[in-house]
Amino acid sequence: MEQPIDFVVTWVDGQDEAWRKERAKYCATDGEDNGECRYRDWGLLSYWFRGVEAFAPWVRRVHFVTWGHLPPWLNTECPKLHIVRHEDYIPREFLPTFNSNVLEIYLHRIPELSERFVYFNDDVYLLRPVKPDHFFRDGRPVDLLAFQPVVVDANSDVFPYLILNNMIALNRHFPKRENVRRQLGSYLHVGYPPLYFFYNLLESCFGSYTGLYTVHGPSPLCRETFQEVWEKEGAWLTGMSGNRFRSRNDLTPYLFREWQKLSGKFHPRNVKRDIHYHNLGEDRKRLLRVIRGQKKPILCVNDTASARHEERVRQELREAFQQILPERSSFER
Repeated sequence: MEQPIDFVVTWVDGQDEAWRKERAKYCATDGEDNGECRYRDWGLLSYWFRGVEAFAPWVRRVHFVTWGHLPPWLNTECPKLHIVRHEDYIPREFLPTFNSNVLEIYLHRIPELSERFVYFNDDVYLLRPVKPDHFFRDGRPVDLLAFQPVVVDANSDVFPYLILNNMIALNRHFPKRENVRRQLGSYLHVGYPPLYFFYNLLESCFGSYTGLYTVHGPSPLCRETFQEVWEKEGAWLTGMSGNRFRSRNDLTPYLFREWQKLSGKFHPRNVKRDIHYHNLGEDRKRLLRVIRGQKKPILCVNDTASARHEERVRQELREAFQQILPERSSFER
């Protein structure tokens, strides 16, 4: 019998006045990592739910994580929907929090969450049918294990530090050369993108992990992984939990995903080929073609500070999604 799989999605309504007032009580720095684009809502959440119902009907339950506000169209009586407020799973001494990393490192504490689950940001959409084995095979997450050096982003005051922090934690527990020898087939798996296959050969010359590549898309995760990481790095995770906004000493949820891979508890596959990643500041015509043509099973629409013409973009995206997902889902009133 197949193990049940849940979806988890986090959402914030950046226009909610009550939320904005609470956020304003604390000292947040504006910038690439804590600016408005981190909280902007493009009005596309209903299409996220429509995509789940149309293209992943096998999902047992959707855990909808929210500060407390709910979209007016949401059907709170839907049997597949579990509304999760921050106080339901995050220790109260760390609330309120506006730090997505804090929201994500406690996901395993969500009540009634299945052992195997897929975590979505609300900017990641399903465009075509996906099966359970797209995310898990024989109970193990399906993923890609590849090296990629940490690259400094001059436009970000925080994010490069977060990736480096993950590497510090991973290097403590996984000697690189021993790990490569133990699961060589997972690093040099036939079917990986040629570029990352080459990276794995090149990076094997270095004795420590200089970085790992994680696809920006749905994250297949296991609660047992969270529990193991918390046992080994609980002091760091607890210490960062008091950061109400993204901070340089944070760890990220990618730590749990990479931990699974370095532990050998995953099934190697080129998951990158199924995802189209698009920055909203780039050519929108291509993005609209991807949506209307359902070019890939999964789409990530990354919001950036460079995104302009907000109302026009919102309308164009809604029209494109409406073409492929015109019917209301059971998650809507």
